[in-house]
Amino acid sequence: MSYNTFGHLFRVTTWGESHGPALGCVVDGCPPNIPLEEAAIQRWLDRRRPGQSRYTTQRREPDAVRILSGVFEGRTTGTPISLMIENTDQRSKDYGEIAEKFRPGHADITYWQKYGIRDPRGGGRSSARETAARVAAGGVARAVLAELLPQVQITGYMVQMGAHAIDRARFDWQEIERNPFWCPDAETAAAWAEELNALRKAGDSVGAVVEVVARGVPAGLGAPVYAKLDTEIAAALMSINAVKGVEIGEGMAAAALRGSENADEIFMGETGPEFSSNHAGGILGGISTGQDIVARFAVKPTSSILTPRRTITKSGEETEIVTKGRHDPCVGIRAVPVGEAMMACVILDQFLMHRAQLGEGGGGRIG
Repeated sequence: MSYNTFGHLFRVTTWGESHGPALGCVVDGCPPNIPLEEAAIQRWLDRRRPGQSRYTTQRREPDAVRILSGVFEGRTTGTPISLMIENTDQRSKDYGEIAEKFRPGHADITYWQKYGIRDPRGGGRSSARETAARVAAGGVARAVLAELLPQVQITGYMVQMGAHAIDRARFDWQEIERNPFWCPDAETAAAWAEELNALRKAGDSVGAVVEVVARGVPAGLGAPVYAKLDTEIAAALMSINAVKGVEIGEGMAAAALRGSENADEIFMGETGPEFSSNHAGGILGGISTGQDIVARFAVKPTSSILTPRRTITKSGEETEIVTKGRHDPCVGIRAVPVGEAMMACVILDQFLMHRAQLGEGGGGRIG
């Protein structure tokens, strides 16, 4: 098994390599009669598209998506939706010198150890280029959510680059779309720009932390014990290339809190239960509370850098490597729309499973 599929009822299979002729995905389990056009998917791909600023890879890809199946006269048919994105700006010659070497911090060596063969051109299947297909699938998920759960809003943004985090006191939802870092803090975004300029000139890279919030998610999504909503979100986010850590709600910081601080107190509001805080990230016992779903993931620094690093060849000889080509100095920037897409797919998948078990209603009344 190669495990190129995720999801339960809303299932996504991605295919293709970084330097192949095309990549894409097959989305199965999409409900019928959902309005869907290529433009609706393209708007999300354009957010991830490379070459839009000097702070991302200068590979020029239009990332134009084509719907090959599963849609008739602008509506989904309930059959598999096949999406394709052509690769148009590959420069495979940039990788000729590393075909026999393993890049430190990259999947080169583990792919070779597992399969005995690898595609060195841009990393092949392990390249972050694969995430374009996820964003396309997320576009389908968002179209379905717009019909079934129109109140749901999913927003991602960077909260940390390297050692420098945002100031939560300056958090501004409107600022996220105004700078190339998807940063809700304008002052921190300006500081990040200076730091990243210096890193690019030095041929180095830096990691980041991305936060994704899903607002308007109804209570009751998720299930104990092995289909917990936070389990599914964590798995989806951890599967993104270069992600090395995931948190839900307070996350690791919860270990430093006391029970009296961490437990979100519950009150009865005019329309239902309300909470004093959201340390749980909108999920208790693996089930959504109706509060904002809050998740964060840490992205490691890009492994393909111009700084010389020690490594070995396939024959075991020690050598040095410099990775040429066009790479993101901070892959966290373009990981923001990818995180949003994965959250959209999970929320929709969990809603469809909830509806399958309990119907349109379900749940106990409070008050």
